[in-house]
Amino acid sequence: MKERLDVLLVKLGLAESREKAKAVIMSGIVYVDGEKEDKAGTTFEENANIEVRGNTLRYVSRGGLKLEKAMTQFGLSLEGRVCMDVGSSTGGFTDCMLQNGAAKVYAVDVGHGQLAWKLRNDKRVVCMEKTNIRYVTPEDLADPIEFSSIDVSFISLTKVLGPVKALLTDEGEVVCLIKPQFEAGREKVGKKGVVREKSVHLEVIRMVISHAASIGFEVLHLEYSPIKGPEGNIEYLLHLKNHRLDEACPERDPDPEKVVKEAHGALTGRESGQLQASSEADCDCSGR
Repeated sequence: MKERLDVLLVKLGLAESREKAKAVIMSGIVYVDGEKEDKAGTTFEENANIEVRGNTLRYVSRGGLKLEKAMTQFGLSLEGRVCMDVGSSTGGFTDCMLQNGAAKVYAVDVGHGQLAWKLRNDKRVVCMEKTNIRYVTPEDLADPIEFSSIDVSFISLTKVLGPVKALLTDEGEVVCLIKPQFEAGREKVGKKGVVREKSVHLEVIRMVISHAASIGFEVLHLEYSPIKGPEGNIEYLLHLKNHRLDEACPERDPDPEKVVKEAHGALTGRESGQLQASSEADCDCSGR
């Protein structure tokens, strides 16, 4: 009986989850009967000779690479800190936190059964499945949160940052993933939920930054994610720090225009500063 390649990798113990299997396959290091295969959905017999050559992904999912870049670029240290991973899914961010010295990680997700087995069985991880972060209160946690990541879909960060802020220590920090496809209006989202226009990316980044500042976050840094999201969307990493609303907050400009230009240059091969025009063929105004 034939099975998908990503499923076979998990069954054979060559990957810990289907998401990690897909990432390994896409990296071009999976060979079936001596031939390189880079499509996770291709089916093969269970007795096929499957090999993973070279280095494999360090984390349980590609999400870990996003937080890894944020930590490097923003000078973040998680050693001994109590952390939270909002939108944990398979646990790439959680895995990255633990590998960088986090004392405890609350893995929060509205779904269930997604967190990688090795993380689910790690005593430092508190698995909070079927949990909407908007309804979590400080009383639900044994500890105040010193650092939180946010990687959510189908909801705007403007609805999530406030609830997360309420769980942070006075000096707590956040790295959130800005996903233009979930921040822009429907009319600005193209086919398959892809937002290509630099102008829209710039607009949603400024909107999220403005909202964060308005509720008492200090805006520290902005970078683009090293890998694209589903369907090829470019995403952005925003670094925030908790700040009291009754105190003056230092104003910083992380230069969104520069970051957007760099992102499109690095991830699409187009470094021109001109904004891309969207055509009717690329626009699906019926929704995401």
